[in-house]
Amino acid sequence: MQPMREQLVVEPGTPAGLAARDPGWMGGTEYAKLSKRELKAEAKALLAARTEKLAELQELLWASDTYALLVVFQGMDGAGKDSAIKHVMSGVNPQGVQVTSFKQPSPEELDHDFLWRVSKAAPERGRIGIFNRSHYEEVLAVRVHPEWLDRQRLPAAKRGPHIWEERYEDINAFERHLDRSGTTIVKFFLHLSKEEQKKRFLARLAEPNKEWKFDAADVAERAHWDEYMAAYEDALSATSTAWAPWYVIPADHKWVAHAVVASILVETIDALGHDWPQVSEEERKANAEARRLLEQEG
Repeated sequence: MQPMREQLVVEPGTPAGLAARDPGWMGGTEYAKLSKRELKAEAKALLAARTEKLAELQELLWASDTYALLVVFQGMDGAGKDSAIKHVMSGVNPQGVQVTSFKQPSPEELDHDFLWRVSKAAPERGRIGIFNRSHYEEVLAVRVHPEWLDRQRLPAAKRGPHIWEERYEDINAFERHLDRSGTTIVKFFLHLSKEEQKKRFLARLAEPNKEWKFDAADVAERAHWDEYMAAYEDALSATSTAWAPWYVIPADHKWVAHAVVASILVETIDALGHDWPQVSEEERKANAEARRLLEQEG
């Protein structure tokens, strides 16, 4: 199951078109003759191959110490953000990866601009940084609940209807700055259907060892589904850029989402064109002497 990257990306300057994208996509017409079992097996095989390759590329990223990779995950509750991170990053060296989950802002964070806390969490060169939710909550959840802006104590003149467009501009400029500084950005919206979210919520409630993952407040947010979809449509359309593209990942089948995300990450890092660090002639001579001494031992 090879993901059709060009179909999943939100082309810069075009609408995201979420309503026309199928959250239950399983590979397109070329896989129509395969059973769900066969599709799942193929997706799992692809995931295994891509996670192995991702581990190699992550080591190269670390060794070259030139670029960083920032991976942003957004999606409705139950979309599978934690699961995607767990499965896709299962083979990489944990020393080279940092995962940041952004929750409700602290009092200190609310005393700064909305990009302050994410700027601090950006990955250093050679590392992969993962944002589980991100600065986009400020144009998604806060847009659906504009009363939350009260906690940010913005000047009245800065809270008009223009605030969302201005925040899109700020986000694009911030991400452009990171890109120019060597941080490659890739953003995934896990596109879950409302029906599948309901199934996942009920499954959590039905299993004692999964009930801890359920938050009754998520059902209250579910009542704002259409508002969230409208906010996502606007945000993805305004902030998918050449330097920080959005990919709309079909998320009703987690095995599809995992394979697709892993494939795009491999392609993204591979396209950076890293080379292994070169050893100088002086270092090579020193290494040869060290080898001679080691071989003489015993």
